[in-house]
Amino acid sequence: MGIVTPGFRGRRRAGVELPPGQYLVEDFPVLSAGPTPRVDLDAWRFTIITETGEQHHWSWAEMLALPQESPTVDIHCVTKWSKLGTSWRGVAIDTLLADIETAADYALVSSYGGYTTNLPLEDMVDGKAWVVHTFDGEPLTPEHGGPARLLAPHLYFWKSAKWVRGIQLLPEDELGFWEQLGYHEYGDPWREQRYSGD
Repeated sequence: MGIVTPGFRGRRRAGVELPPGQYLVEDFPVLSAGPTPRVDLDAWRFTIITETGEQHHWSWAEMLALPQESPTVDIHCVTKWSKLGTSWRGVAIDTLLADIETAADYALVSSYGGYTTNLPLEDMVDGKAWVVHTFDGEPLTPEHGGPARLLAPHLYFWKSAKWVRGIQLLPEDELGFWEQLGYHEYGDPWREQRYSGD
């Protein structure tokens, strides 16, 4: 008889509350919808396009020159792993939107490599989301979304798009890559919103 029962994937830490169906990991699993793009920092651009078509651009140097924040957050993957107390550094979406006029209610986040994901704009402001470039004190590796990824830790981690390149602000919701394939359009881990209809 084996020591580990079939289906055992991890252990809850005593005194730690995890979202339903999640297990705790100490490592940082790598999951991607496609090949890992390699983005030259000299060519990297981040663009916000408003619902009127107005564009705002930042180069890598301009992004690093903006006020930086260092959130420490728990992250939860739809594949059921959770990692606690992760440390990041980057620019708050609030900072990027500070001088942009918009009446949009939704955002479609796009990545190098073609990935997209949708979020209500209210889930990206008021200290809820960042464009991060550093993890655990080191530059974010390409496998984990470097040079920069979105970080929206209150939602399942597929919403924290890797290799982020921009945000399109929209008056109506537009489904992203996984959402079009049946994942939940919002993705709250505490409500187990993994798939459409959850």
